[in-house]
Amino acid sequence: MSRSNRPRLGAIVFFTVAFMLGVYFTFAAVQGDYGLFRRVEIAAERDALSRDLAKLNSEISEMENLTRRLSDTYLDLDLLDQQARSILGMIRSDEIVIQ
Repeated sequence: MSRSNRPRLGAIVFFTVAFMLGVYFTFAAVQGDYGLFRRVEIAAERDALSRDLAKLNSEISEMENLTRRLSDTYLDLDLLDQQARSILGMIRSDEIVIQ
């Protein structure tokens, strides 16, 4: 009875299945819905949205300032004059309009 050093079929199947499972889970960890690439995409989207939020907050602050300056309790005459000129197209009598 001589035994050969050849691996048995069961061992080959076991290691092949184990290798394929390892490849699948590695691929899923990198490319999947919750993988590394998706995490980088989410971080980039978060940064872009944070910049948009900061921009919108600054615009809101500017609008609140203009609103306060035109309110009944605090009236900025220069701002009122500017708004009347831009919206109504009004000019003073001592100004010259160039078109």
